[in-house]
Amino acid sequence: MFDSFAAARPERLDRPAYHAEFYRIFSSGIRHMNKLERGQHFKERGFASWEAFAAGEWDTAIRLIEDRRDSYAEQVREARRLGVLQRRLRVVEFPLTPYLQWELYVLRVRTQVGDPIRILDARTIAAIEQRHPVPEVVVLGDVAMFEVKYDADGNADGANRFTDPALIAETSAGFDTLYARAEEYDAFFAREVAPLPAPATTP
Repeated sequence: MFDSFAAARPERLDRPAYHAEFYRIFSSGIRHMNKLERGQHFKERGFASWEAFAAGEWDTAIRLIEDRRDSYAEQVREARRLGVLQRRLRVVEFPLTPYLQWELYVLRVRTQVGDPIRILDARTIAAIEQRHPVPEVVVLGDVAMFEVKYDADGNADGANRFTDPALIAETSAGFDTLYARAEEYDAFFAREVAPLPAPATTP
């Protein structure tokens, strides 16, 4: 699964170019968008909730997530208007990193406004990841695929673009397989996230 990905040759896009290309394709008539997230440590500077989290203000961070609810709901409505089926698969390692514990609260709001998200325990894909981790990708129909890139400090740093149809089809098939075996978000959150105290450490 994902065997061809490591050897593929992408085109590197900086962050503005990636965003422009993403939205151009997203609104061009594609039928689905699949997002696979694997990293466990990121930084989201400029997001007030993340800034509060990074400052050790957990209760404030959770409260400020609500400021994004309307924009997340608008994203879901826009996808439906365009006829795009969105699916997100979040791979998690245990114990949860402080960042991931925070992000899972963000994803809870997304699910509440209709964003389909499932959770996959990294331990269940250990055999698949013996040679390399599953890729951090966004697949837009059969048109393009983006490997989201981050700098050494965990900040978003553009993406690699792939357009080879065979590679996109292989990656999409891998996503479908993992998504089918993943857990529904609400059950996972109630069992693994909601009972946790505020993380003892921050980024």
